[in-house]
Amino acid sequence: MVKKVAVVIVVGIKSVKSYITKSGWKLLGDVDFNDVAPQCSYITPVPGGVGPMTIVALLHNTLAASKHKFY
Repeated sequence: MVKKVAVVIVVGIKSVKSYITKSGWKLLGDVDFNDVAPQCSYITPVPGGVGPMTIVALLHNTLAASKHKFY
């Protein structure tokens, strides 16, 4: 059960076999998107949800670390 005001951020993913896709695999989130999406206020898609933000944060932290002087 998900509240109407809930924001669901799907982080976990899994690969499942698919005969529809060219690669033979499809990425799915740990949350059943079709069941939960109508019940919550917002849900991140899989793929394309938090992955780009994770990369941005990683690059930001790498840049910050490269500017830090270590003695």
